[in-house]
Amino acid sequence: MTPEEFRAAGHRLVDWIADYRARVATFPVMTPTEPGDIKKRLPATPPDNPDSFDAIIRDLDEIVMPGLVHWQHPRFFGYFPSNGSLSSVLGDYVSTGLGVLGLAWQSSPALTEVEEVATDWMRDMLGLSRAWSGVIQDTASTSTLIALICARERTTGYALSRGGLQAETQPLIVYTSAHSHSSVGKAALLAGFGRDNIHVVPHDAACAMRPDALREAIEADLRRGAKPCAIVATVGTTTSTALDPIDAIAGVAEPHGLWLHVDGAMAGVAMILPECREMWRGIDRADSLVVNAHKWLGAAFDCSLYYVRDAEHLVRVMSTNPSYLQSAADGRVKNFRDWGLPLGRRFRALKLWFLIREQGVSGLQARIRRDLANAQWLASQVRTAPGWRLLAPVPLQTLCVRHEPAGLDAAALDRHTLAWAERLNRSGAAYLTPALLDGTWVVRVSIGAEPTERSHVEALWTAMRTEAERVEFQR
Repeated sequence: MTPEEFRAAGHRLVDWIADYRARVATFPVMTPTEPGDIKKRLPATPPDNPDSFDAIIRDLDEIVMPGLVHWQHPRFFGYFPSNGSLSSVLGDYVSTGLGVLGLAWQSSPALTEVEEVATDWMRDMLGLSRAWSGVIQDTASTSTLIALICARERTTGYALSRGGLQAETQPLIVYTSAHSHSSVGKAALLAGFGRDNIHVVPHDAACAMRPDALREAIEADLRRGAKPCAIVATVGTTTSTALDPIDAIAGVAEPHGLWLHVDGAMAGVAMILPECREMWRGIDRADSLVVNAHKWLGAAFDCSLYYVRDAEHLVRVMSTNPSYLQSAADGRVKNFRDWGLPLGRRFRALKLWFLIREQGVSGLQARIRRDLANAQWLASQVRTAPGWRLLAPVPLQTLCVRHEPAGLDAAALDRHTLAWAERLNRSGAAYLTPALLDGTWVVRVSIGAEPTERSHVEALWTAMRTEAERVEFQR
């Protein structure tokens, strides 16, 4: 493809994306596609000869589009907000078009320095102290893995430079909650801790980690000769956006020198609102933090912000310095290859930089406040509707809802919950995600898609009642 051919195709694709966003509300939110439907319409072998761009666009329209769940739909209430604001999409487009890599500062100085500025902007927007240094990773899963590797190395005095965990005489323990994200357990396994050494701390009625139970677990492990290493606390758990008490947890961690990592992947974005920062009081006592800009903030996926208070420790653990990447600038610059797992990195900062500049802090704050208000409106409707119940507090924009007709036992209620959620999703009117909350099936309503306004939340509530209340129940 020549630059002129690219120009024509690019204009066409920008128009295609703009048209899609303009009419996304006209599509069913969830595709009716069955497993294998898309694959069987695609050739099993690649084309020997070039396809025309017309043919590619035609297949995009006729094969790909019918198989999508529309995350940018105003009635998408599933999983978490993943907004892909169009200004951020353009930043991502520029990054891909430039095709530069950040192997070292010298390989593309602007890539590094724009990332430094963008992560510093976000640090200040979140109300964090200047003791924090940030870097963009791909996802929170990677960020948590890096945090636990750093915790492991601090606890062992850099065992990686000797015999690694195999040379340790005491098992290292990671503490987390049953409500932490599944990536926490996966990261602990990949960092070499072992499943037996991931200890789940009891939680309270609001699904938040109990500091007293954490203290008891640490003391019990010390008595049996284990070595407590790290705590992963969550601000905004996946199922219910529960808030672990960071300040109190830090008070338990500090006397024992435990690494405290805070997972604020989704809810951390709310801290751009000064009125929300009490939710993570004590955050400056943590060692590391992750906030996903590609969720509620609106940056195009993937753009996970990982912050540490001891950048020198991170670099010591992650650094690599092959001769072909050394330059005269080393020692005076940041080489982000030493701040994470991959050697190369994309120019991810552009999509965050574009977003913040185009929206402004006030614009981003207004959208978050809108979503919080819409969540509280829906919560008030659920609380006052006969037969409906909230099963968790609503501190942010996610509700855990259940319709509870009289006379149904626990098993029947679970079946009913899954059935009406499935009917609603299959109808295309909205998209919700059922989840288990302490062994009980609930329906999660996650408000925060960029185009979602009060009218869409009102329509959702009508659809929820229609689907949940319209059938005869099997007792």
